[in-house]
Amino acid sequence: MAEKKATAKKATETKAAAAKKTTTAKKAAAPKAAKVVFVANAENAGFKAGDVYQALAAAGTALTVKEIAKAAKISEEETLLGLGWLFKEGKLANDGEKVTLA
Repeated sequence: MAEKKATAKKATETKAAAAKKTTTAKKAAAPKAAKVVFVANAENAGFKAGDVYQALAAAGTALTVKEIAKAAKISEEETLLGLGWLFKEGKLANDGEKVTLA
């Protein structure tokens, strides 16, 4: 009886080890995401500020950075670049969580 339990335990451990190897192999085979690169210069910042401003104006309500990026169809990094420009110009108000036009 003890031999059956030991054999069953070994079989379970072997299956668990095989499942772990399979999971690890699947993770390793997944393609890596491409890196997103954007140029931060005055011209680009101005264009991103325009995109952010238009998204906020169209929404008419306060939005999070993620919501602005989705509405403007730009990355969150580009959104932050545009927000910085607009904050510097005094065009935005912030309630701690969301951003609105001033």
